[in-house]
Amino acid sequence: MELKHTNSETMKKSIIALTSAVAAIATASLMTGCGDAEATAEPGIPYAKFTDALHMVLDNDRAVYTKNVVGRLVKKEQVISASEHWAEDKALPLPAQMFRMGAELTASKDAFFSYSLQSLWPINKSNAAGQTEVEKAGLQFVADNGGSAPYYSEEVLGGVKYFTAVYADVAVAPVCVSCHNEHKDSPKTDFKLNDVMGAVVIRIPMDA
Repeated sequence: MELKHTNSETMKKSIIALTSAVAAIATASLMTGCGDAEATAEPGIPYAKFTDALHMVLDNDRAVYTKNVVGRLVKKEQVISASEHWAEDKALPLPAQMFRMGAELTASKDAFFSYSLQSLWPINKSNAAGQTEVEKAGLQFVADNGGSAPYYSEEVLGGVKYFTAVYADVAVAPVCVSCHNEHKDSPKTDFKLNDVMGAVVIRIPMDA
């Protein structure tokens, strides 16, 4: 079947490309200096501003995949399924899995930053076992404020000082809600659209 790109689809791709370019520029700026006591990369940009830019790109890409791929093909057109066993089932990866694969690929390239998806109510219980105190505090903070503001802090892990930012992960589409509420291992089954389901944690070494 031939796929035809609409103007809307082209515009979405342009927006994603633009936000990626913003993050790339921010990366170049940050790498020019080290952090100081005010959490600023001199002569670059503040760490919080940099993580905000990174999160914008990650959040936009994930929302597009969730709404326009999984939501449309699975829920609306019902031409394919989405499964946590996507390879065996010849299905689409779940949005959280797609996000994790991107994080793992980033880590494999020795990037100077890392990111992950965390939750107060993880389906995989082992995901909560290794949460740091900053991650726990950030998760509670964004859950309590409904995602209206991110959480910023600093922590030392393995002798390295990090700037850590925590951003609310919100249920942006019905497929997010149904996936979590209907999963047999989910500790919370009453999520609603636009609820905070977890958080994206971005970590940058300040001593690099």
